Amino acid sequence: MKKTFSFAHPKKKRPRVADSIKHEVKKYIKRERNKTLPEDVDFWDFDCRYGADEASCGVIHVSEINKVISEADVEGLETFFLEVLVKPGKRTKKPEEEKEAENFLD
Repeated sequence: MKKTFSFAHPKKKRPRVADSIKHEVKKYIKRERNKTLPEDVDFWDFDCRYGADEASCGVIHVSEINKVISEADVEGLETFFLEVLVKPGKRTKKPEEEKEAENFLD
């Protein structure tokens, strides 16, 4: 999903438009996560970028999407660009040192 979102709407107030944008993005992510995984893939991961426009985008984590949409609303931006691209993800094992540290803390 590559899209420039606008907060301007003739009938809806700005906070409701922000909520509808968050809902649209959440619905897209859920739809992508429900697709069948290829054999060698553990989960669907996402590459996300956010900015005032496409040229000034920065990389963000998928968990930060709602936060940046809320910030754009508070800052008073009229439009912003959001890119969410799905990619296959493969889980990796933790190094032995981290496992020992976790066991030590428990």
